[in-house]
Amino acid sequence: MKQIVLSLSLILSGLSFSQNIVKCFSHEAINYSAQQDATFMERYEQQFQEAKQRGANGSLAKTEYVIPVVVHVVYNKPSENLPDSVINNQIRILNEDYSRMNADTVNLRSEFHPIAGSPKIRFVLVSRDPEGNYTSGITRTQTSLTSFMDIMAMITGDMSSLERIKSTANGGIDPWDQSKYLNIWVGNISLNLGGQEMTALLGYATPPANLPNWPANSTGGMSDGVVISHKVFGSNNPDPLTEQGYVVRGRTVTHEVGHYLGLRHIWGDATNCTEDDGVDDTPNATDKSESMSCDLTKNTCTDNIGTIGDLPDMVENFMDYSAETCQNSFTKGQADLMIGVLQGPRYDLVNDNEHLTAKVIDAITVSAYPNPTTDSFTMTFSKNPENLTVYDLNGKIVRTIENPHTTINVDLNGLQAGVYTVKFGTQLQNSHKIVKL
Repeated sequence: MKQIVLSLSLILSGLSFSQNIVKCFSHEAINYSAQQDATFMERYEQQFQEAKQRGANGSLAKTEYVIPVVVHVVYNKPSENLPDSVINNQIRILNEDYSRMNADTVNLRSEFHPIAGSPKIRFVLVSRDPEGNYTSGITRTQTSLTSFMDIMAMITGDMSSLERIKSTANGGIDPWDQSKYLNIWVGNISLNLGGQEMTALLGYATPPANLPNWPANSTGGMSDGVVISHKVFGSNNPDPLTEQGYVVRGRTVTHEVGHYLGLRHIWGDATNCTEDDGVDDTPNATDKSESMSCDLTKNTCTDNIGTIGDLPDMVENFMDYSAETCQNSFTKGQADLMIGVLQGPRYDLVNDNEHLTAKVIDAITVSAYPNPTTDSFTMTFSKNPENLTVYDLNGKIVRTIENPHTTINVDLNGLQAGVYTVKFGTQLQNSHKIVKL
């Protein structure tokens, strides 16, 4: 017994002193599933080409997919009960990242411009709960648990303690219908070592069941959805993670939702150049980037990507482990795969009851001139946009146009120089970026 206690003590000491932050536990979740199901690897990569072909269908490029979201805030202390402003901020970040409207796309290196892609996915906090009652799309549950993480999860990859956040009976909250809602749980998933709280994990997600580029039965009985540490949710988080100089920009959620929509880590969760993520245009890498780094000099594998050839490691990719300030892009192949998932395993999510806002919406063609502008600009739409609102980079509404027509003038006089997002459509599901000089 003494030897066991000593061994565990050494492990705890190592964790405490090294302060290693695990950005994502999705790969560990897969390993946990393999332990639960002996047939886990049997159908690995089956029908992968079908998923990619669905996503590569040219007709899909003319649509935008709206995903209904419910955010479950599970808290023990008041500081963990994130306000609505943080939830809304994170949804805005998701929408920018998944429509390539994020301002930092300008930081993508030029060699990656030919492969940069947008899945044209919009996330909406739902206005109706499963019973049809009005909701803000945010639930709040106080728990007696100080954390949903335990040391065995870090040592063995056992997900059972973390999964408690998804269960009312175990101190969390049950999911809403997972075929109709993207459930995101936000709570404390820190480790407590000798009375000291340590951030050891930022989040994890479940991929669609039996997706071809993942091992079969990847969810392994885990409840479908995304789990995020309360310290990395939203770029305006009142109590953000700062350990080791970490900077929170809301990209952990972007990363985990990528897993939920079928994407794997860009380096393929291996330490060699033979394993990859199953996406043709993502440069391979021998390993993940460090979570606080943005090393633009890395080129750990030789690629042969279409007519481009070899590319350096894409540390700007949302599915890497690089610093959140470095990440800014998906590739076209990743976008196609996510669209294929929404046309396949997660079809019901975007094609169900209208009151859930879960449906495929025809995109409205729009042009804006001049852009950039010094004061005002004119927008021309292919059809009446019905609603139009202008937001600044903080998600604040700065202009609202009532009853807009197919051609309108938008005045930005009095506003600071910067990037603004114009959202339009029946549910403000479409967007266009405007730069004010």
